Amino acid sequence: MFKLLGRFAKTEDGAVTVDWVVITAGIVLLASLVGNGIHDETVDLGERVGTQVAEMKAKDWE
Repeated sequence: MFKLLGRFAKTEDGAVTVDWVVITAGIVLLASLVGNGIHDETVDLGERVGTQVAEMKAKDWE
């Protein structure tokens, strides 16, 4: 029984899978945070540009 437990503790076959899952989860989390930040800034910039264009059109019509 102790030999079986010793062999089980020494094998590292499943450890690589766990590493890949953790690394992939970290990459997905980081990408979603960066994407969310870019999205917010892009929407804000688009609104500011839209406001400027609307003001320019209003001046042209006067």
